[in-house]
Amino acid sequence: MAISAAEKQELMQQHQLHQQDTGSPEAQVAILTARIRQLTEHFRTHRKDYHSRHGLYRLVGKQRRLLRYLHKKDVTRYYRLIDELGIRDTIGTRRN
Repeated sequence: MAISAAEKQELMQQHQLHQQDTGSPEAQVAILTARIRQLTEHFRTHRKDYHSRHGLYRLVGKQRRLLRYLHKKDVTRYYRLIDELGIRDTIGTRRN
């Protein structure tokens, strides 16, 4: 059920800030979002998999903390990322 190394590498390349970037909040959130979507799809067929559901809650919490950090650091990067990934804006009100 984990994300393959090739998928992870592709997500890193799409969201990295520079060539050697592996740990930027954008890259981490992109990987977490892919994993969360994968687990959400898993729960459509395995409704009673409570152990994995606990792992999903932990991933969502980590994603929220990273997004909150990015929102504090640079709001434009935050809004660009949630637009690219199709994530709801849960931290701030949207400025258009």
